[in-house]
Amino acid sequence: MAFNVLIVDDSMSIRQIIKRVLDISGFDVGTMFEADNGREALDLLEGNWIDVVISDIHMPVMNGIALLEQIKSDELLKSIPVIMVTTEARPTVVEEVRRMGAAGYIKKPFRPEEIRNLLQAVLGVEDVHEGEGESDECDF
Repeated sequence: MAFNVLIVDDSMSIRQIIKRVLDISGFDVGTMFEADNGREALDLLEGNWIDVVISDIHMPVMNGIALLEQIKSDELLKSIPVIMVTTEARPTVVEEVRRMGAAGYIKKPFRPEEIRNLLQAVLGVEDVHEGEGESDECDF
């Protein structure tokens, strides 16, 4: 089963890195959607089937916390898992997004396997790289 992924980050380079991680992860990815901020993400969510959202917190127009709040308060969208990938590490913020229903939280810089492992857990897919060595040399 292919998963449609929405990547929300105001940094085009971070979006490209996450897309690359998904490409090499072995996941069966259908369509990868991209948004520059939470408002654009909501527009994409209105007209497309999305299986998982990967979002930054700090963005212009609408930040990731407001996006998470909108998703979790919408009857049609609230079952979509939202993973936060951000530089924000304050414990109060981490606790807030977990309380609001974020499926996971990864701090930048991240290792590709962190995203892969969390997606496997959130989407319920088996480890497609089982038995392979993981590299500790690549941080994003």
